[in-house]
Amino acid sequence: MTQPSDETPLTIELGLGGTIVVGPHRISVSEAAAVLGAIAETGSVQGIATGLGLSYRAAWERLRVLEAAFGHRLVQKTRGHGSTLTPTGLLLRESLAAAASSLAAPLAREGRTLRARLGPVLGGDAPPLAMVASHDLLLMEVGANWPGLALTVAGSEDALARLSDGRADAAGFHCGPLDLVAGGPAFAEIAGDPGFRVRPLFEREQGLMLGPGNPLGIRAVADLAGREIRYVNRQGGSGTRVWFDRLLEQHGIPAASIRGYATEEFTHQAVAAVIAYGAADAGLGARAAADRFGLDFLSIGWERYYLATAVSVPDAAFDDLAHALAERAGRMPGYRRATS
Repeated sequence: MTQPSDETPLTIELGLGGTIVVGPHRISVSEAAAVLGAIAETGSVQGIATGLGLSYRAAWERLRVLEAAFGHRLVQKTRGHGSTLTPTGLLLRESLAAAASSLAAPLAREGRTLRARLGPVLGGDAPPLAMVASHDLLLMEVGANWPGLALTVAGSEDALARLSDGRADAAGFHCGPLDLVAGGPAFAEIAGDPGFRVRPLFEREQGLMLGPGNPLGIRAVADLAGREIRYVNRQGGSGTRVWFDRLLEQHGIPAASIRGYATEEFTHQAVAAVIAYGAADAGLGARAAADRFGLDFLSIGWERYYLATAVSVPDAAFDDLAHALAERAGRMPGYRRATS
């Protein structure tokens, strides 16, 4: 019978492997990188021996085999200065490093998935799925205590960045009323990357949250400029901030003309609270937050809220959560099910 491991939690680190084939020669990528890296960092063949756990003679032999395979000298000895990489050796090292760098993020994502699959077998319990999401009241209510989910709040662009570089299993995000391709680089890239799967979770209404009774008579975004209206903004990188900046651009309004543009809060509720307490007069946010604090609300439109995951994460991992959010969205003011 298989017993759960009593050791520390399972850790998986995937790295650049494989081989380079040159004629009849097959070269280990990881060994080539280690040999060249040791020379560059230590300036001696002894560095190869130490790094690979070889004798000095064996280290020299590995270097000779590598040079024979490529048909070029990769290392040169200079009297009084030890060993250095030749231009070809330097090019090879830089090329391998660039390949490792470009593959680091997808390998990190696959490592998370592999750990989730093997954890129950090798380490006992499966680690919780890590979801980084732009703040949303519906998502917080449903997902905060969802079994097997660790939910963290961040701006939409930050959430996508964490998913992309393997620090999260899923990202919740939005980009205003535009489709993903038109939403901006972060959203277009995730939509066009075959390594990710994107699905709509629900739709929500956004607009200007205003003091009860709208005492300043704000009727449009243009009313915010050049007046003594105190605005409270969302943080840079959040989907709501991206939308607001786009609105300013569409109306030809410079950010400097918005009093309080640099005042930032990190959630819809925080923006609503600042207005409710009388410290600001307006802020862009979700209707649900305005309703919760008894604020007036001037709608600017509806947007989709999305979930992105790596394709290696099974759809079923988030199916139940997506279904629960859709069901709740159909019954909660300021929300609706995502249309096809």
